[in-house]
Amino acid sequence: MLIFLSEGYMRHIYKIFIQVFSTWIFVICLLVISPNLAIAAPVKLASVDFTKQTAIEVKVSLSNNANELKFTPDRFIFESGKRYKLLLSNPSSLKHYFTSKDFSDAIWTQNVVAGNVEIKGNIRELELRPNTTAAWTFIPIKSGTYELHCAIAGHTEAGMRGIITIQNPAQ
Repeated sequence: MLIFLSEGYMRHIYKIFIQVFSTWIFVICLLVISPNLAIAAPVKLASVDFTKQTAIEVKVSLSNNANELKFTPDRFIFESGKRYKLLLSNPSSLKHYFTSKDFSDAIWTQNVVAGNVEIKGNIRELELRPNTTAAWTFIPIKSGTYELHCAIAGHTEAGMRGIITIQNPAQ
């Protein structure tokens, strides 16, 4: 049985193939040329330097003044290829974690700034002590839905959890 595809559909498939192929070539080149810099190198695909984009700021509260065990908001949607800055705050009197290993594996972290410290490289979770803030700048790469939780015993079960979604850009 022969299946005939329209020329427009074939162009769309070809465009996706080229984007995926060029991404893999870029990653392979980074790993071969300098495996130690692969994590910290700026993301440049198809001659676009994503680190030059203005970061989209998203405010996230880990708990509140009443010490409620919840993230506000607890649902996030990010678009791959865009630069974001999570502005995390913990206004409570308890420490909390922003933990999502699978999410952190699906992004490229540019940096985390907390106080006078800037951290670069792969970040798995952030601990925010009482009345502290941090800014996490990143670029989503891999689409999917990821669980978010506070890793302190009992906090997830009490409701401190959420969902992070990375989706491909709308076309």
